Amino acid sequence: MFDMLVFLASVIVISLSGVMMPGPVTAVTIVKGRRDGNAGALVAVGHGIVEVPLMVLIYLGFAHLFTYEIARRGIGFAGGLMLGIMGFQMFRLRGEVEYEGGDVKSTSIVSGVAATGANPYFFLWWATIGSALVAASRMFGFRGFILFALTHWLCDFFWYLLISRAVFKSSRFWGLKVQRMIFSVCAFTLMFFAAWFLYSAVT
Repeated sequence: MFDMLVFLASVIVISLSGVMMPGPVTAVTIVKGRRDGNAGALVAVGHGIVEVPLMVLIYLGFAHLFTYEIARRGIGFAGGLMLGIMGFQMFRLRGEVEYEGGDVKSTSIVSGVAATGANPYFFLWWATIGSALVAASRMFGFRGFILFALTHWLCDFFWYLLISRAVFKSSRFWGLKVQRMIFSVCAFTLMFFAAWFLYSAVT
């Protein structure tokens, strides 16, 4: 039991060190949090829609698929294009208060899926660090894997929820100028990652 608790504690530390690094999912969480304080939870759901099946595949022994050069390039190219489109749209609509355009809940989940699936380094993390954690969870049987997966995803859930709540509570003090600045930073963050992923895919 003690060994299991130590393992889960290490999962929390390693997971938070990854999720707290700014990236595409963080950027969309900030934008969605402008209108909905719970958007981070929904973004985490979208993130989990990509992540949970990936964890299962790694548990079943398919981690090597994400290390192939053709897979890396394909994910990087498609992801770069997707993030570029998202970033451009975000920048174009940066001055509109009703940025979301449609149901906030559904677009937050979709954004979580898109920002996660578009990031080739997310798959690389799971093919390396994540695979090591999955392998360690096997020492505790299938129950260990389930607890590992749940613990890791809850780290994502609470972090993105914290971000969206902080943004939502502070957004009442924003003027249009501040909104444009914040949305512009998030848009350029997505476009930066888009350019980086595209460059990595072709070099």
